[in-house]
Amino acid sequence: MALAPPSYCFVAFPPRAKDGLVVFGKNSARPRDEVQEIVYFSAADHEPESKAECTYISIDQVPRTHAIVISRPAWLWGAEMGANEHGVCIANEAINAREPAAETEALLGMDLVRLGLERGATAKEALDVIVALLEEHGQGGNYYEDANSYHSFQSAYLIVDSEEAWVLETVGKYWAAERITEGVKCICNQLSLTTKIDAEHPELRSYAQSQGWWTGEDEFNFSEVFSPADDHLACCAGKDSLEKQEESITVQTMIDILRDKASGVCIDSESFLTTASVVSVLPQNRSSPCIHYFTGTPDPSRSIFKPFIFVDDVKLVPKAQSPCFGGDDPARKEPRFQEKPDRRHELYKAHEWARAVLESDEEQGQKLRKTMLELEKQGLEAMEEILTSNDPLDPTEVGDLFYDCVDTEIKFFK
Repeated sequence: MALAPPSYCFVAFPPRAKDGLVVFGKNSARPRDEVQEIVYFSAADHEPESKAECTYISIDQVPRTHAIVISRPAWLWGAEMGANEHGVCIANEAINAREPAAETEALLGMDLVRLGLERGATAKEALDVIVALLEEHGQGGNYYEDANSYHSFQSAYLIVDSEEAWVLETVGKYWAAERITEGVKCICNQLSLTTKIDAEHPELRSYAQSQGWWTGEDEFNFSEVFSPADDHLACCAGKDSLEKQEESITVQTMIDILRDKASGVCIDSESFLTTASVVSVLPQNRSSPCIHYFTGTPDPSRSIFKPFIFVDDVKLVPKAQSPCFGGDDPARKEPRFQEKPDRRHELYKAHEWARAVLESDEEQGQKLRKTMLELEKQGLEAMEEILTSNDPLDPTEVGDLFYDCVDTEIKFFK
């Protein structure tokens, strides 16, 4: 069984998180050369009978979808992580379970991230959307843009809003979920739910019994029942990173955790790289805006986190979007992935230069890193002012915020 890529997702609630803010973060570990793009979709009304064309299958569309911003591998429809206009954030993890994932093409875990964001105005609504679609369509299909190997996985999700978070773990159409309203939580590429289950598939336990994985007499422990026999059930390195923070957790704390290679949270191995990262801050005071910081580039320790705020008139950022190949895309045609087109966007290409300098030239690299962190700090400080200000947010001032940050970064690299 292929090992699921070691991504990490985090959430911290007040009082562990600072100033009445919920802080969410995710590192997306994917194949090293895969490009992620940052895409904004405005809210939209859809005709009756219309379809949502997901990565491998199409499903019935809903009358209205929410505005979303997502970070996604450029070849697929769904998302590794993202947020919607209502302050819901979702990230997913590929999971190995006792039952291998289906190889038949269905919904990918990443499609369900996007569908949850488009259709759920709260974390709980998004959870309900995901499990209903899982029941109806199932999950399956290749997780990688690779004609030579087939990797399908089960999925786990961290679904967060400013009131609560849900950890949802799925095996086929069966699932269990835990509600979290305080403290910190990390999920990684292993099942983590144990005996505290706040919602579950109605047939979850009877299915486990029918497979001979649970006697029905012992206490039901989800990860013990559904994890592969060789899984050591130690949760992630990330859990320690978050729990050992003595200070209250801020956006900067979360960024630092995502950049930490020594802990294993920031992956840089032969097969996998953290190809994109996000940190979101969700104020519990509804008059303040949610702010989402995306890298759009690989390796957070060598990337700049750039802020995005939802307003009615968001300026699109083509420089962080990959080229579109339409119907000719090898990911859309069967047999799939017969070619691998160049999916690098302008930001990715500019950042390749920066990565090369940071890796090869010690003196120039240190200077470059210092300037990159300075650029990032200016953005963080400006956002801090917005969060602490008593004045209402001026939408005209932030509509092109992410656009300007990407533009500045590219110019700076050139």
